[in-house]
Amino acid sequence: MRIVIVAVLVLIAAACSRGPVGNISVPPPAKSVDLLRYKGLWHEFARYENAFEDDCEGVTAEYTPRADGDLSVKNTCREATLNGPLKVSEGYARPAGDPRGGKLKVSFFGPALMTNYWVLDRGDDYSWAIVGEKSGRFLWILTREARPSAQRRIELIARAKSLGYDTDMLRYTEQPAR
Repeated sequence: MRIVIVAVLVLIAAACSRGPVGNISVPPPAKSVDLLRYKGLWHEFARYENAFEDDCEGVTAEYTPRADGDLSVKNTCREATLNGPLKVSEGYARPAGDPRGGKLKVSFFGPALMTNYWVLDRGDDYSWAIVGEKSGRFLWILTREARPSAQRRIELIARAKSLGYDTDMLRYTEQPAR
């Protein structure tokens, strides 16, 4: 009986695992973040695969200031192709500790289910951001433009690598021409 219980626990743990770790030592955010400058529309250039963006293209995230100091978050993507059905997920983000520290808590399911969202680095002009969280299982590279230049893409991949991320795990997001 004990072996059966252990086997069941191992299967449950395996089922609950969230995917491979792409960075075993996630650094703290490199710069402070002004939420009023972070607001607006971001396009996903690349990400680590994850269940909630499975088969998504044309991914965007839009941040809008709220009266309480938090940010409203609206994530959109097209299922399978740029012409696929639109998927929308809405939630909110709030500073985790220092309001300018780069660490946020985000929820799409209410205050009981807040997750880490760390702006690990960003452009001085807020034209790009590299976002992760403490487990190293999630990574997003965001830009203000839908299709960043080849040079910008190379720079962003190199910066993610310098932060300790396995860039071979990146999944590049198709974006529409603008």
